[in-house]
Amino acid sequence: MAVTFAGVAEARDRISIVGSSTVFPYTQAVAEEFANKTGNPAPVVESTGTGGGMKIFCGGIGEGHPDITGASRAMKKSEWENCQKNGVTDVSEAMIGFDGLSFASSRKGPDLDVTKDQLYLALAAQVPVDGKIVDNPYMKWSQIDSSLPDTEITVYGPPPTSGTRDAWVELVMEEGCESFDAVKALSKDEHKSVCSRMRQDGPFIEAGENDNLIVQRLEADPNAFGIFGFSFLYENQDKLKGAQIGGVAPSFETIESGDYGVSRPLFFYVKNAHRGVIPGLSEFIEEYMSDAALTSGGYLNERGLVPLNDARREELQDAVLNGKQFTRFQGS
Repeated sequence: MAVTFAGVAEARDRISIVGSSTVFPYTQAVAEEFANKTGNPAPVVESTGTGGGMKIFCGGIGEGHPDITGASRAMKKSEWENCQKNGVTDVSEAMIGFDGLSFASSRKGPDLDVTKDQLYLALAAQVPVDGKIVDNPYMKWSQIDSSLPDTEITVYGPPPTSGTRDAWVELVMEEGCESFDAVKALSKDEHKSVCSRMRQDGPFIEAGENDNLIVQRLEADPNAFGIFGFSFLYENQDKLKGAQIGGVAPSFETIESGDYGVSRPLFFYVKNAHRGVIPGLSEFIEEYMSDAALTSGGYLNERGLVPLNDARREELQDAVLNGKQFTRFQGS
């Protein structure tokens, strides 16, 4: 799709990037490398959350709209339809690697090995008790299971606009609730509500899109836990430790192997109509797709990204560097 917009080079000399707080540190690292190597202005990278980023990204074509959005989940069909409606019809998808969702606490806090069904019971708005679905009565971990700490449940997590929240609901809450007979008996609509709705009575606290703020709060309260991407745990391992989920702790090895059961792919999406028009965009994409960034031992791996294997990485590089169009929803 050929698009021209007059005066864009004069109107905006910096690449504009929005999206996931989890993908943000990786994109920021690429932006710094790109600026150092080329002498071009560093791209403006904003942490808006995955959902917020998709909405802004899909708003239209031209200098008033961002060139790239990061995402801690794949684009939804509804978001693609919004893109289409606003003329954003030629988009490339880049799955850059994997991340493990971490359930972490201060190093001063208790060691925790918790299951997905226990996490569901701790954090859902409604839970099964004695065969009935009721408002969550659990205020301490030990009320869920006597083997868990006798401390109040305090968990800081992302807001509904976050891809991290979406992934946590899908990979932990919904899987955890499946083990209860009272849930299996529900209708489809009731099932979705009971399995995915986070509690709002105090123990779960929405902490916005700023993962660094969660880190600070965990340092201040050794009994509190936080939900965020593995990179933030990795970058703050001197202060924090990851809980085991189902007996497995998050690490490069367990996320890559799939042994850690709360892992997900990470993405960015680029408007192909902006390539060759926004100064430096093509060169920035080349840097993001470089072996120096994406391989095992590359600078994104050093910051916590779990890399793709060689075959998948080479396929990704070919598709993104050649502007292959995102087609998952075409014909659906």
